[in-house]
Amino acid sequence: MKKPTATRLRRRYVNDAHPLVVLRFEDGHEIRVARGQGKEFDAYQGETIKVIALYDPSSAEREVLDSRKAEAFDPA
Repeated sequence: MKKPTATRLRRRYVNDAHPLVVLRFEDGHEIRVARGQGKEFDAYQGETIKVIALYDPSSAEREVLDSRKAEAFDPA
């Protein structure tokens, strides 16, 4: 019997509102997106990605803006 494989999705996020946004994935890696920029990334179907705003990069203070599944991001 063949094991089911996870479906990899190519997605995009655009940061229009915050000085710096961090996309944090379930495996712990992060992608930083500066204001006015967009980034494409690969994620697995069903994976939860947290969208976190950083207002002061020198501070440890972060604000979780959203937590959504990979399918909810725009296709790349």
